[in-house]
Formats: sequence, structure tokens, C-alpha cells
Amino acid sequence: METRFIADNNVGKLARWLRLMGYDTLLLKQKDDAQMIKTALGENRVILTKDAQFMRRRLVTNGKIRSIHIKRDDPKLQAQEVVKTVKLDYHFKPFSLCLECNQALMARDKEQVKNLVPAHVFETQTQYKECPVCHRIYWPGTHWQAMVKKLQDLQGEGG
Repeated sequence: METRFIADNNVGKLARWLRLMGYDTLLLKQKDDAQMIKTALGENRVILTKDAQFMRRRLVTNGKIRSIHIKRDDPKLQAQEVVKTVKLDYHFKPFSLCLECNQALMARDKEQVKNLVPAHVFETQTQYKECPVCHRIYWPGTHWQAMVKKLQDLQGEGG
């Protein structure tokens, strides 16, 4: 079964790293422990938080809720911490989720995005994905390649 996460508002950049790898990661925009607990229990999600007080809750200490206390400040180090703790794959399903809203990306034909991407992108790229919710368009250009390199570097640094 695929590990799914819910990230507290204090680890938002970590959520983006996990989404980049392909891990379903909800992000709470506001501090709302009750909602986070309800969602984690209802959807079998691992809670990611920097809040030491939260980690002392009975639901956490008795193991009813799985959670990871994120101790690092640097999002790259946080990602390495989670990958190591849960034994994740850095290249699980990269570029399969929207980095902004966590929705599964949908493949789009070139003609479908003609008026949605810059002209030079349309001329040079052939593969596109779109978020069905926020309609952000993704393509394997230089930014995509830079993110692949960041994942490779992260894996190399994290072991």
C-alpha cells in the first residue's frame, strides 16, 4: 500500500518535495490539529510536523496515528529524513502530481495546450501534463530537468 502524507503548515516545502517524488501529500494551509488528525485517521495518512507538542498527543504516543517529527529546518534535509524514516523511493512516480494542489496530472495532447503555454514551449515540446484542478501545465523542459537533477542530488546526499 502506498504511503500517503498530511503535512502541517510548518513543513510546506517538504510537501512539495514529496509531491515531486510522486507521494500523495496533503498540505494544511492553517494550523488545525483537529482537522489534521481527522484526515490522517480517515485517510490513513502519516502526519508530518515540526510541532513537538503535537508529538506528545495520546493518539501519537499510543500509535493510533502515524507521524514523523520533522527536526530539520532545511526542506531538502526534511525530505531526506522522511525518505529514510519511511524507506521511500526518491523516484517513485516523479511528475505525476501537481506540486501546488496534489492532484494527479493528466496527459494532454500538444494541440490541447496550444494557447496555454508560451509559444517557444509549444514549438519545442511534445509532452504535456495538466492539473485538472488548478490547470497548471507541466512539460519536460529545463525546469523539469533541473528538478530531476535536484532529486538525483538529494538521493546522493541522503544515501
